[in-house]
Amino acid sequence: MNLLRKIFSSKQENKEPVNTDLSSPPIELDDAFVQNFISKGGKFLYCTNQKEVNQNLVDIIAENQWRKVNTLDSDLKKMLVIVDINCSETIDNNYPFFTTCEQLISDEGSILFSSQQVRDNKITNLPEHFIVFAKTSQLVRNKSEALMGIRRTYQKNFPTNISSIKSYVPDREDDDFLNYGSHNSKSLYLILLEDL
Repeated sequence: MNLLRKIFSSKQENKEPVNTDLSSPPIELDDAFVQNFISKGGKFLYCTNQKEVNQNLVDIIAENQWRKVNTLDSDLKKMLVIVDINCSETIDNNYPFFTTCEQLISDEGSILFSSQQVRDNKITNLPEHFIVFAKTSQLVRNKSEALMGIRRTYQKNFPTNISSIKSYVPDREDDDFLNYGSHNSKSLYLILLEDL
């Protein structure tokens, strides 16, 4: 992703590195997130435009031979109509859950959700397979920045049901206060759109 930024921008803006260890070169937010995400079993698809997003979505559905997807997001429903994929608002565990997210947490490669994406459903009760559509502007350094970002976004109507997925291999346990001690591992595809 950084290579594309260097090619398409005349002057690279200063970015604060994630890694403060002087023995190794600094890692930028996006690189750190991708490394951590993939190392935990996540499937990552980088896109530079909406056409690539649509094609990747079609390819994921075809590869897994799913006949439809579950989604609770009206904008994502419109995207599914454009690419001619059937969707349902009723959660069916036989089909993947297609959603957006709040933030992408770089230092642990996790994805933060709230009631805006999952409503009152616990992540553990949602299908085993997730397809998440996110943008590079949602990358943050750590949980603290992620929660501050939620506070800024929803100043008066703060969402509930805040939880994260940080293991992308089902059947792996994870104890984290944001997960309420739940088993939140999911087989997850992340379609990341460059928007910076």
